[in-house]
Amino acid sequence: MSAAVNHTGAMADVAGVEQRWAAVRRWGPYAMLGVGTVLAAATMDIIGMSTAERYATAVLVPAVLLWELWWGRRPERNRAVPSPVSACYYLVRAAAAFALSWLNPFFAFLAAVGYFDADRLLPPRLLKAGLLLSAVTIAGSQSGGLPPSGPLGWGVFGALLGVHLGLITVFGHLTARENQRTLTQTATIAELERTNTALQQALDENAALHAQLLVQAREAGVADERRRLAAEIHDTLAQGLTGIIAQLQVVANTPDPALARQHVERATALARHSLGEARRSVHNLAPVALADEALPQALEKTVTEWAERTGVHAQFTVTGTVEPLHDEVAATLLRIVQEALSNTARHAGAARTGVTLSYMGDEVTLDIRDDGRGFDPLAARIRTGSGGFGLDGMRARAERIAGSLTVESEPGQGTAVSARVPLVRHDR
Repeated sequence: MSAAVNHTGAMADVAGVEQRWAAVRRWGPYAMLGVGTVLAAATMDIIGMSTAERYATAVLVPAVLLWELWWGRRPERNRAVPSPVSACYYLVRAAAAFALSWLNPFFAFLAAVGYFDADRLLPPRLLKAGLLLSAVTIAGSQSGGLPPSGPLGWGVFGALLGVHLGLITVFGHLTARENQRTLTQTATIAELERTNTALQQALDENAALHAQLLVQAREAGVADERRRLAAEIHDTLAQGLTGIIAQLQVVANTPDPALARQHVERATALARHSLGEARRSVHNLAPVALADEALPQALEKTVTEWAERTGVHAQFTVTGTVEPLHDEVAATLLRIVQEALSNTARHAGAARTGVTLSYMGDEVTLDIRDDGRGFDPLAARIRTGSGGFGLDGMRARAERIAGSLTVESEPGQGTAVSARVPLVRHDR
């Protein structure tokens, strides 16, 4: 943002300076010709201009004005760089200024314009000659008019010409440095433009990659939910239905009414439990808890309900500055907590469980700890081939959004599951 503001300010400064100089070069000759004409008309008698000189002045002034009008009608692009035509214009104007100053010294004002536009009108090989012509005209005017009279007049003329040539040298050096500074500034601005363009392209590519990542995460999430639901059906519903069938087979094969009633009650209990598991599985297909609540509130509610259902003491903690997370990130973290708590309830035999959600700069961490019986993660992975559906599912969820999941556990020492994912903010 700061680079863009500086870039805009620099462009505005350069444009403003160019516009002012363009106005000086465009209207300066008219102004100086007008000033010289007024002063010459007022001093004709004082200077003692002859009739011939007055007629010559009357011819030259309109001629110079027409010459300026012709030049001013040319396109700006043709007046901005040295060319044979621009050199002809400058030299004719300088010669006319010299002739008018010979007739009346006050016309040297017109010659002074040459100091301001010689570098834009004359090619390098003619630049010194053009400036010398302007300097001679002005020095002659300041020394009392051309030609100088007597040795003193020539001495004063020579001294003034030396001063003007010195000034031309100094200002030429300063102009060269200013031109170099302008070129450097222009190159810097061009480099800033390229950098800003490259930065914007990188931001656009990053946004596209991020969108692609989220799309892939959603697509992979569908397959993951299917695998999770298959495991749920296998672990709960299928086993429940198998148990119901076994109980009903006993009922069908026993003549004892009391025993039959006992097995019917067991079948009924299994059916109720299986129905509850089916409803829970359907409920978990989508993170309903996030529909109306932010992630911290949804996690707290999930932990509280899990503690009430299992009888295990559970505590939820939030650290850092809470920020609204992207839906995919929030859903992933909620699913990981649900999977971890489900594993704890089934396998850990824990008395206490803690869940901590931490906002840490550019990432979010989620820690689930319990004081249960623990296990050997390596042995469990070798035994199951994949680390178990629950752990595998949690790890896959984290990795799909460029995160990671680690498990620390030892037999008899409890279990700690830690997930780290990028902090991707909610779309505004």
